[in-house]
Amino acid sequence: MTLQTMLTTLASGMLKSIMIYALTLLGSLPLGMLVAFGRMSKCAPLRLIIKFYISVMRGTPLMLQLMVVFFGPYYLFKLNLGSDYRFMAVIIGFVINYAAYFAEIYRGGIESIPVGQREAAQVLGYSRASAFLRVILPQVIKRIIPAVTNEMITLVKDTSLAFAISYSEMFTMAKKIASSQATLLPFVVAGVFYYIFNFAVAYGMERLEKRLSYYR
Repeated sequence: MTLQTMLTTLASGMLKSIMIYALTLLGSLPLGMLVAFGRMSKCAPLRLIIKFYISVMRGTPLMLQLMVVFFGPYYLFKLNLGSDYRFMAVIIGFVINYAAYFAEIYRGGIESIPVGQREAAQVLGYSRASAFLRVILPQVIKRIIPAVTNEMITLVKDTSLAFAISYSEMFTMAKKIASSQATLLPFVVAGVFYYIFNFAVAYGMERLEKRLSYYR
């Protein structure tokens, strides 16, 4: 296999990894906020359920969760969802896993804002929802950016775990090429791709953090 063919193959795998990454963030960031609200709810049963969900998601390997999501429908309900379900299972597994982590980050950020901020906003005539969106949330976003950035960088590397259910993203393709060609070069190229991807994410989040520096 020529170097050009290898690069083309790995680049197509990288596009799949980017798709997993983007769809995971698209689903887990808003879901994480909903989970955080449930975690802080005054309803004790809901709070306990959410706490258990977070504990399971953070206490078991993502690889295992992917397998449960993919194989679970068949073994539990005898549903054969076909090969098209493989990609959907990857996204579902990643979203419910990362939503748990983002939920705790959101919760920590929200609870770090002094109660006086909410009270002052309500005195000025803001509704509870408006006070959260206009006063609390901007401050929370600024405070949680470093923690969110860490999770986003981890997600770039975690996309390689899709190989657990035989979804051919970049790492899986690199492993196949390395096995057939008896060379480590595909792993080196994949490592470079991952590094560039992570660098772009870190750079973008750093720029965002600087733009929000006026909240200090």
